[in-house]
Amino acid sequence: MTFLRELVAVILGVFISCFIMFFVMIGVASALGDSFIEVDKVKVKKNSILTLNLKEEIKDYAPKSGEPFSEVFGFDERKLGLNEIINAIENAKYDNNILGISIEALQINAGIAQTQAIRKKLEEFKESGKFITAYADIYTQKNYYLSSVADSIYVNPVGQIDFKGLSGEILYFKDFQDKYGVKMEVVRHGKYKSAVEPFLTNSMSDANREQTESFLNSIWDELVKGIAINRNKTVDEINYIADELLARSPKLAVENKMVTRALFRDEYKKVLEMASDVNSEDAIYAISLKDYISTGKGRREYTAATDKIAVVYAQGEIIYGKGNENTIGQELMLETLEKVRKASNIKAVVFRINSPGGSALASDIIWRELELLKKEKPLVVSMGDVAASGGYYIACNANVIVAEPTTITGSIGVFGMLPNISTLADNLGINAEQVGTNKQSIDYSLFEPMSKSFYNLTEEGIENVYTTFLNRIVAGRGMTFEAVDSIAQGRVWSGTEALENGLVDQLGNLNDAISVAAELAEIESFSIRNYPSYEKDFKEMFQFPFAKSSNTILKEELGSEYFTLYNKFKALANINGVQARLPFLLEIN
Repeated sequence: MTFLRELVAVILGVFISCFIMFFVMIGVASALGDSFIEVDKVKVKKNSILTLNLKEEIKDYAPKSGEPFSEVFGFDERKLGLNEIINAIENAKYDNNILGISIEALQINAGIAQTQAIRKKLEEFKESGKFITAYADIYTQKNYYLSSVADSIYVNPVGQIDFKGLSGEILYFKDFQDKYGVKMEVVRHGKYKSAVEPFLTNSMSDANREQTESFLNSIWDELVKGIAINRNKTVDEINYIADELLARSPKLAVENKMVTRALFRDEYKKVLEMASDVNSEDAIYAISLKDYISTGKGRREYTAATDKIAVVYAQGEIIYGKGNENTIGQELMLETLEKVRKASNIKAVVFRINSPGGSALASDIIWRELELLKKEKPLVVSMGDVAASGGYYIACNANVIVAEPTTITGSIGVFGMLPNISTLADNLGINAEQVGTNKQSIDYSLFEPMSKSFYNLTEEGIENVYTTFLNRIVAGRGMTFEAVDSIAQGRVWSGTEALENGLVDQLGNLNDAISVAAELAEIESFSIRNYPSYEKDFKEMFQFPFAKSSNTILKEELGSEYFTLYNKFKALANINGVQARLPFLLEIN
């Protein structure tokens, strides 16, 4: 027994010592700053070509952790900020060390609107006279759309080009529910509110098909228009190539001038050497976008202006709670909006939204804080890939709303959804008995069918939230209730369609929204401040010393596609209260 006690004491002592040393190291690193963990710093060499890969997850805003060991130990997930990418391309335009850009993006881990914003910045880069080329073994449609901006496009001789038009897929679960006795009880408002349709039927409704076809066609038209201009073709010619699959092989793609040539990668390197137009004895270097950003090129050019424009990022699903860089919670958002409202040197605010919606209560709380902000400073909304349902709720009261043409917005409708396993319980022989003190004290049970009285009360709540939602838009957009209701009903619109029906004011990207904010604030010289500031506590970053974050591990094990699906089912499990959100299983391919 003495031996065991001593052994346990030694093990415990070693563990405590290691734990203390770990925190001491962090304290020293924090005090010494980046120099403590500095390895060879990346430098932009003369005669460099900026390589765009874009395989990391791209978020509108991806702030780095303030913890010095975060990246070393894998606490920070691999991601790039759209703002960093745009700034890097802008800086490369004037960087004498950068000869040109090579797009080598096998997979673009970004939304369509984000991709369009990057493509627009690449168009501006070409104005410098520097070259852009593109190469891939396989071109997906999103990858090809981005790459089509290049002066010349190359593909592996045995590669593949996927170019056939957009499609969307929604999974339906009614038959599954009927078979296994596990179902979702649903109450909704809006004939287009298809977020809950998969639980009510086993096929797509006419209304949902109508809206899906409409916004897919609108987005596709935008992509085709850009490709046609850069490939010197008409829109009809591009659509014909998609319809007949005339780019399905490298040979056909070359014949139809969708790509310049079919080359092996070593041959492509010679193309880059020729495009660089440097002396044969001079070396040419490649620098990745991520490395280029790490040199400080992901920041806007510094200005000493005292006036500032705040860009507040709201990205992810809207939840009732704290929120973080992946979700929008009213607690963090209120804290941030109050801070920018009270800052005397902030003259205007751009609210950048990339959200499919979520909690109706949290959306309204954020809406109220935006109302207070708007009374003191100009408020401009910039819409990213998605600003729909609750995402539109928190946008509707801005002075000006700017959307990308391919933004998915609208979906003005609400629903409530509760799981129910009463049929499964009956099949398994489970009986639940409830006891209450008052007539309405027993409202809902997972093990009993939803009662008519509970349904009526829930429906009343849904209708109240929907009416409130519409009234917020009526006040914010200066429209009549009837006009808003006619384009609401949960219907989804593209940014282009939303401009036509009055839900947004103009089309453009984040920089366009910043320009509008500066004009409203009547300032010419200003600097940009990004918000919120996300703080991770230690237990959020890891489960055990030196372990990667759980999200990083899951993404590595599942792959990006299945990780996305996992997150969608996880979001479904966390639904609580009345919701204003988009269809959560819609995939655009």
